Amino acid sequence: MRNLADKGHEAADPFVLDLTHSLFDGADQGRIHGPWRKLLGTEEFRYRPGLSSEERAALSYSRLRSVNKTLDSPEELPLDIQRLAALHEWAGVADGGLGTLASIHYNLFMGSLLDHRAGGPKGHDLSDYASMRRTGTFLCTELDHGNDAAALRTTAEFDRETGGFVLHTPAPGAQKFMPNTSLTGGPKTAVVMARLVVDGEDHGCFLFLTPLSDETGHLPGIHVRQLPDRTGTPMDHCLTSFDRVRLPHEALLGGEHGRLGRDGSFHSALGSARQRFLNSISRVTSGKLCMSAGAVGMARAALAIAVKHAHARHISGPKAGERVPLVAHRSHAGSLLDGIATAYAATFLQRDIVAQWAGHTPENQAEVERLVAVSKGWITWRAREITVNARERCGAQGLFPVNGISDLTSTIEGTITAEGDNLVIWVKAASEMLFEPRPVRLQPDPPAGEQLLTNVTYLRDLLVEVERDAQRRASKALRRGPMGDPLGRWNEASPAALEMVSAHAGRKAADAFIAAAARAVDPTARMLLEHLCRLFLLRQLEPHTGVLLADGHLTPDHVRGVPDAVNEVIAVLVPHMSGLVDAFCLPSEYLSSLPIAGGGLIGDQESGWSAWGP
Repeated sequence: MRNLADKGHEAADPFVLDLTHSLFDGADQGRIHGPWRKLLGTEEFRYRPGLSSEERAALSYSRLRSVNKTLDSPEELPLDIQRLAALHEWAGVADGGLGTLASIHYNLFMGSLLDHRAGGPKGHDLSDYASMRRTGTFLCTELDHGNDAAALRTTAEFDRETGGFVLHTPAPGAQKFMPNTSLTGGPKTAVVMARLVVDGEDHGCFLFLTPLSDETGHLPGIHVRQLPDRTGTPMDHCLTSFDRVRLPHEALLGGEHGRLGRDGSFHSALGSARQRFLNSISRVTSGKLCMSAGAVGMARAALAIAVKHAHARHISGPKAGERVPLVAHRSHAGSLLDGIATAYAATFLQRDIVAQWAGHTPENQAEVERLVAVSKGWITWRAREITVNARERCGAQGLFPVNGISDLTSTIEGTITAEGDNLVIWVKAASEMLFEPRPVRLQPDPPAGEQLLTNVTYLRDLLVEVERDAQRRASKALRRGPMGDPLGRWNEASPAALEMVSAHAGRKAADAFIAAAARAVDPTARMLLEHLCRLFLLRQLEPHTGVLLADGHLTPDHVRGVPDAVNEVIAVLVPHMSGLVDAFCLPSEYLSSLPIAGGGLIGDQESGWSAWGP
């Protein structure tokens, strides 16, 4: 077995090693995670102070090339969703820009070329992109069309005289919004989403392979304007437009969803333009998994930093002259343990969803795609909450980027919007789930008074009841909505329907958590996973105790007992906090480079003090 851990981690307690084994794909951890973890531990990925936005963006491109050098076959990475998602899981910790670039170059660009095999049986020549002589980018959304990208206005008109296409931006609102199309990072080529127009007939949206720039600048007809700085890691986001750019016939990424003969004849196995659009952007599903992976990786890093700071930072104790670590305060430790429990749940959910997508079939593809979308929303939202809280627990020290935690929240903001805005994709999922059979319990529903809050299966089944109640309320609201007004009816149902999706995602995370705990070999690891899962479930249920009580699934004693149950499980977990985050297996070289994660503080270096101190 190729182990993920370094020699220092291999010397850890057996329960830590077993937790790492559970978190990071078991016996396959070395293949899936090892190369990316190793890069995070190198000097090249250290924090660089004093860089301008342009310099930081250029550094992200340089690091992307370093990633590429580690690959035996860059063409294979887009086809291995486990390794591709894992790259984002580790890259985002040190450089959110790198995670963005990797997602665009490997998944959206190279993945689209590989999926469509547009230039014949072997597809287009990928050698320039595999060697990174050219960087790939993806141009879909427009200034006026984001989540409704299927309504975009960029056109690729078939030219009968040449057999090629004329790519054109017809109006300011059709400018491609936010692609990384500047000259930073060297020559670039894009796949551009445009409407295929033949003799005035619109056949829907397709991808077109389009060179954008070379060593001397942007190519004729390509107009690029850099956008202002945004929050998060700097990127060369731009507005991009096309002034009657000529493309060869081979530029169209065709397939079963649509092919165009050189005579202009169009053939498609799909009956609607919307289906063709969805087929063209099929790589967005893998992108959602990459965004989830990046967010959960950053959340774990934030917790590891905050927990190490909580043990190293001492403050005045209750007795005169006494000093106690921050972690000695239940208020401090408990809030971090809430985050740790959620991070474990999110990690196990991520592993489960990636495995499902890797093994999906045509029969269950739509179901798995929806689960990917729902999980992306839940994981990225939870990751933001975790990093905000972890930063707060580090006080003012946490505000300095050199301590590795302050930039994570703003970077996660990008994952919440990328590959489909979370709320929008949840609304779509909710509209589909509303008419499906209600979820089932794992065990019968005996009288609530016979159940204990220590029973994880009982707690999980309570989440099922939360989901079922929300589905019932949404269905009822839809029926009472105004007749003849679909949007009005949906507006009545959507609040409860979104509650249903949230409960569904939390229940899926709980299922993955319970399964992971059952697989643990080391008894201490299993005990800790069971307690973490219990804490996670109690926190998920807290906002819903009222309706669960009203429906008879909880008793008044249960409701009054939830705070005590939470306090009890936190008391068990506090002594093991260091081991729980050591299992995240962040490289020691990376952690030691962060002052508060290495046991120090910004400003406490003796060399600086000796220059002017007493």
